[in-house]
Amino acid sequence: MSATASYRKNLTLIGAFFFIFGFISWINGTLIPYLRIACELEEWQAYLVTFAFYISYTIMAIPSSSLLQKTGMVKGMSIGLIVMSAGCLLFIPAALIRNYAIFLAGLFLVGGGLTLLQTAVNPYITLLGPPGSAAKRISIMGICNKVAGILAPLIMGSIILKNASGLIEQLQKMTPAEKTVRLDELAKDVILPYIFLAAILLLIAILIRYAHLPEIQTDGTGNATTKDIHRSTPRSTYLMGFTAIFFAVGVEVLAGDTIGNYGLYLGVNLDIAKSLTSWTLACMMLGYLAGVWAIPRRISQQRAFFLSSIWGLIVTLLIIILPGRLSIAAVALLGIGNAMLWPAIWPQALKGLQDKALARGSAILIMGIAGGALLPLFYGWLAGAVNHRYAYLILLPAFLYMLYYSLLGLREKES
Repeated sequence: MSATASYRKNLTLIGAFFFIFGFISWINGTLIPYLRIACELEEWQAYLVTFAFYISYTIMAIPSSSLLQKTGMVKGMSIGLIVMSAGCLLFIPAALIRNYAIFLAGLFLVGGGLTLLQTAVNPYITLLGPPGSAAKRISIMGICNKVAGILAPLIMGSIILKNASGLIEQLQKMTPAEKTVRLDELAKDVILPYIFLAAILLLIAILIRYAHLPEIQTDGTGNATTKDIHRSTPRSTYLMGFTAIFFAVGVEVLAGDTIGNYGLYLGVNLDIAKSLTSWTLACMMLGYLAGVWAIPRRISQQRAFFLSSIWGLIVTLLIIILPGRLSIAAVALLGIGNAMLWPAIWPQALKGLQDKALARGSAILIMGIAGGALLPLFYGWLAGAVNHRYAYLILLPAFLYMLYYSLLGLREKES
């Protein structure tokens, strides 16, 4: 097989993984209103869905890095898929007894498996080709991720929240006993989809062994030794990259997973609100397509990062200023700028790292995904304390930091 054909095959295989990442991750946007109804939750409690899912990245990133060093990439990915499958299967007992804590445990386990996969795959796609086009390759992966993200709320919403508005009206008219029976039935609607997901993940875990995907090679191909790299890589480099990823994932998850509840707050019918996450993901798709078209031929990845941060600041202000459904549209439009944050941060944060420093840097950046756990939870608390619209002001410090970090990247390129 030629080098070009091998490159395309590897890109396609990794793209398939990013599709899986997207479908599993963006189901959360539908699970939040679904579990809020089924488990009778307060608003801030519903955002524990994102907390349980994304906090696993922080907890499991370092262990995942250590495990991958022992198992290698391919076997490690298989293990990650098996762990994700186990997390999906936990939804069965959770649904049968309608226990929110078990649902959260299942989400944590799914997130833990994804951590293992992403710890391997993100540096792989960064190193697959020239550094100057790394953001373009990650944008292609983002397209795979967001296609799945657009489909996930539509498919899952039609299964677990069918006739959603009629359901809320029914529950309001029921006696406590009737309501309990109906909510038990609603909780069981999630069982079949998650059995199907678990089976698919197990099948892929088996098939990946035969895909001939090459291992990540980070073993001393550079000029500097590992000891020298550690000496020349200050902790501030890791910390700044971690913080940038923290905010980038936080604003991405916030825009995707809160828009449904924000729509309900502004009077949108639940039959529509349950799929609003797809609007944000469609806007992210536009951002990724623009990145693939423009980087690096028409714009550098550092400048795309800078412009995306500016876009986020402007659109956040529009969310606060615009009335009604225009404000909801502004939340979705955050997706256009959010698309280029993750792809541009990874190559900037990992620049010049090799060997153990690269593995360490990758694990620390993966830990930054905790932003997806904490920012939506903080948003839910603010929405209850103030209101849903002004709670979006927490986006401003996030975009301001990323604007600063993008300017550092531009200065490094020019110097």
